[in-house]
Amino acid sequence: MHSETSVPDDGRWPPTGTETLHTIFGTRKPSLEPTFLATASDSVTTNPRIVIIDDEPINIRVVRRMLMLAGYEQFFTTTDPAAALELIRSCQPDVVLLDIMMPEISGLEILRQLRDDEKLVDLPVIILTAATERETKLEALRLGATEFLTKPVDSTELEARLRNVLKVKAHQDWIKRYAWELELEVAVRTTELIHAHVEVIGCLAKVGEYRDTDTGNHVLRVGSYAGIIAQHLGLDAETAQRIRLAAPLHDIGKVGIPDAILQKPGRLDEIEMDIIRKHSPFGERLCTNSPEDPTTAFISHSLAGVEIIAKASSPVLQMAASIAYTHHEKWDGSGYPRGLAGEAIPVEGRITAVADVFDALCSRRPYKKAFPPEEALAIIQEGRGTHFDPAVVDAFFQGLDEILAAHSRFADDDSAEAPWTDPREKLLERVPPQGDVPEGAPAASGTAAAGCAGSAAS
Repeated sequence: MHSETSVPDDGRWPPTGTETLHTIFGTRKPSLEPTFLATASDSVTTNPRIVIIDDEPINIRVVRRMLMLAGYEQFFTTTDPAAALELIRSCQPDVVLLDIMMPEISGLEILRQLRDDEKLVDLPVIILTAATERETKLEALRLGATEFLTKPVDSTELEARLRNVLKVKAHQDWIKRYAWELELEVAVRTTELIHAHVEVIGCLAKVGEYRDTDTGNHVLRVGSYAGIIAQHLGLDAETAQRIRLAAPLHDIGKVGIPDAILQKPGRLDEIEMDIIRKHSPFGERLCTNSPEDPTTAFISHSLAGVEIIAKASSPVLQMAASIAYTHHEKWDGSGYPRGLAGEAIPVEGRITAVADVFDALCSRRPYKKAFPPEEALAIIQEGRGTHFDPAVVDAFFQGLDEILAAHSRFADDDSAEAPWTDPREKLLERVPPQGDVPEGAPAASGTAAAGCAGSAAS
C-alpha cells in the first residue's frame, strides 16, 4: 500500500522544571524537545517516507515507479514548488528527491530554505536534475545536497544511492534518539536532585524550629509570606521563588542558642538579648561556608543560622545567608547586627523582616497571646518607614489576601486561635491610620516587631 498527498503552589516549595533548577542552582538546562523527526530508526530503511518534488508529473511517475519496484511504499509528491516546504513539514519525510529547474521557485532555493530550518537542517536531499552544468552541481552541494543524480536517472543507481542515504539517516536518528534519552535521564535525575535539595532546605529550616516547639509552622508561613511580598514588590519570578525558598532559613542560627535562653517563658534580660541578637551573623556564616569561630559557636541563633547555611554555594543558600544576617536590620538603622539602614539592607532581608514580624505577632508564644489580625496589621503599618521599608510594607498590603490565605493554609495544628474569616476589606477597616496603633499594642519599633515582647527568637 502506498499513500500520496499534496498536502503549584501550595506555597511550600516551587514546582520542578528548568526555571526551578536555575532558581536553586543558578544553572538552566536546555529543553528536552527532540531534535529529530518522529521516525523509528529501523523504519527509515525498511519503510521510509519519501517526498518527490518535480514540476513535471511524468518525472514523478517514473521515479515513483522505479522505487515501488525496489520495494518502497510511502510517497508524498507535489508538482508545485511553492507547496514543497509545507508538504515536507506536514509529512516529515525521511528523504526528499528534489528537481532543480522549476518555475517560480528553484530547487536550490527550496534546498536553501530547508537548511535554514533547524528542524529540517539534517533532512537528506537527493537532487534529480537535467542540468549538467558543473557550477549547478557545486552550488547544490554547497547548500547541503546529500546526493546529486542527473536525469534520465538510472534505476539501479537511484536505488543504491537512496539505500546508502537512508542507512546514514537511520544511524544519525539513532544517535540523536540515544542522546535525547540520555538527556531525559539527566532531567529525571535533576528533578530528583531538585526535590532532594528543597527537602534539605526544609529540613534545615525545621532544625532551628525543632528546638523551639512553640513556633510550629512559622518557617513555612514566613517563606510563603516572603514569596508573596516579593512578587507584589515587582521582583522577577525567579528571585521571588528564591526568596520563598530561602526565607524559612532566616532563624537557622537558633541552633546555637542555649536552651535556657531560647525556651525561656518570660522576658529576656539585656544580657540574654545580646546573646539572641548574635544569631544573625551566626546564621550567615552557617549559610556561606565561612570557617567557624570557636569563640562565637553556640552563642546566638542568628550566628548559628549563618554558620550552617554558609557551608553551601547555591544561590538559594547564599540568599538564605543574607536573610539570616539582615532580617533584624531596620529601615531607620536601629536594627542589628550591623545597624544597616535603608537600601543598604538587602531587599531579601527587608522582605523577610516584614514577613517574620507579622507572623510572630499573629502567633501564640509562652510569653504572649496571638495578636488579632487587625492589631498585627496596625503594627506593620506603624513600622512603615521606621522599622520597615515603605515599599515592602505597601507590597505586603497589596498581597494581603494571599498572605491571609497562606496563614490559614499553614496554621499550626494545635493552634487555639480561631481561623481568620474576615475578608481583607473588613480587616483593613479596623486598622487605624499610621501612628494610631491600638492602645496596649506594642509599637512596631519596639519588642513586638523585633521578636515579640522580648524573646526575639522568631
